Amino acid sequence: MEKETNGVARLIQKAEEEESQVQVDIWKCISGFAEMAVAKCAIELGISDFLESHQEPVPLHQLSSALGCSASSLHRILRFLINRGIFKLVPIENGEMGYVQTPVSRLLKRDGENSMAALVLLESSPVMLAPWHYLSARVLAKENTGAFSAAHGKDVWEYAKTNPEHSKLINDALACHARMTMRAIIDNCAEIFKGIESLVDVGGGNGTTLGMLVKAFPWINGINFDLPHVVSDAPPCHGVVHVEGDMFDYVPKAQAAFLMSVLHDWGDEECIQILKKCKEAISKDTGKVIIVEAVLDEKIGKEKSFKDVGIMLDMIMLAHTTNGKERTAKEWAYILTAAGFSRHSIVQIPAIESVIMAHP
Repeated sequence: MEKETNGVARLIQKAEEEESQVQVDIWKCISGFAEMAVAKCAIELGISDFLESHQEPVPLHQLSSALGCSASSLHRILRFLINRGIFKLVPIENGEMGYVQTPVSRLLKRDGENSMAALVLLESSPVMLAPWHYLSARVLAKENTGAFSAAHGKDVWEYAKTNPEHSKLINDALACHARMTMRAIIDNCAEIFKGIESLVDVGGGNGTTLGMLVKAFPWINGINFDLPHVVSDAPPCHGVVHVEGDMFDYVPKAQAAFLMSVLHDWGDEECIQILKKCKEAISKDTGKVIIVEAVLDEKIGKEKSFKDVGIMLDMIMLAHTTNGKERTAKEWAYILTAAGFSRHSIVQIPAIESVIMAHP
C-alpha cells in the first residue's frame, strides 16, 4: 500500500514539474522580445565598450556614473543580461562586486572586428520590427504581398533606396555579418580561391566581404557589384573596383562569382534568374559560382544549434522579404539545376552558413 502511495505521489510531482516547465516555456515565448530590446539598450548605453576599455572589474556606481545613467535601472539591465550569460559579476576588494566582459558581451561592442552590434541594431529597429505584426496576414493572404510591404508600402530594397539611414543600417549589418562568416571561410576554405584571378561579389554591399578576400588572397582582382545607392557609399578598397548595376539585368564578367546571403532574399524563380546571369558572366571552362547560405538539413552535419539559427533566419525571411526563404539541400539542388549548372557541392564551415560551389 505504501509503495502504491509513493508511486502516485511521484506521478503527481512529475505532473506538477511538467506544468511548471510549461509555464516557464510560455513566459519565455511571451517575453522573447525582451532579450533583443535589452541587448539593444546595452549597445546604445555603450556598456560593453566601457568595460572593454577597463582591465579591472567595474563596480555599479563607477559604471553608472561613466555612462550617465540611473544606477538602479542599470543594475536591473545588467542583472537580466548576466542571467543570460551576457556580462558577468565578480568579487572585487572591500566586498564589492564588479562587472566584466564575457565572450558574448564582447560581440555587443559598437566597433571592432568581432562586433555584431550592427545586426542587433538593424533587427531591433522600428522599421524591421513593424513587419512582424503582419506575419499572420501574410500567411493568410491569397496574394503574396509580403509582410514588409504590408507594413511600409514597399519592399525592403525599395524602402532602403529612399531612406538613406535605413540603407546604412542594412549595409552596416551585412558588413558585420560578413566579417564573422568570412573569417570561417578564409580559415577553412582557402583552396576554393586558388587560381581565381577575378571575382565578382554579386550584391556585395559596401565591399567588406571582397576586401577581406582580396587581402587574404592578393592574386584576386575584385569587382564589388551592387545597386547604385549601395555602391555610392562604398569606401575605396585596394584591389577592389566598385561597379553599380542590377543583378537581374546583368553580372560583370569575371572568372568566378560570389554571392553571400543574397539568394535567401528571393524566391526560386528570382534565384534562377540571378544564377543564370552569374553563369553567363563566368568562364565556361574554369568558372564557378560560390554561394554562402544556410542549408537546412541535419544530414549535412551541422550542429543542432546552427540548424536552429537557420530556422530562425527563415522566419526573418518570411517577415522581411516577399519571397525569400532559407533552403534545404534538395531545394538548393533544384534552383541550381534549373539555372543550368551541371554539378555542385556543399562544403561545411563552422558558421550558420555552408559554402555551395556550383559549376557550369
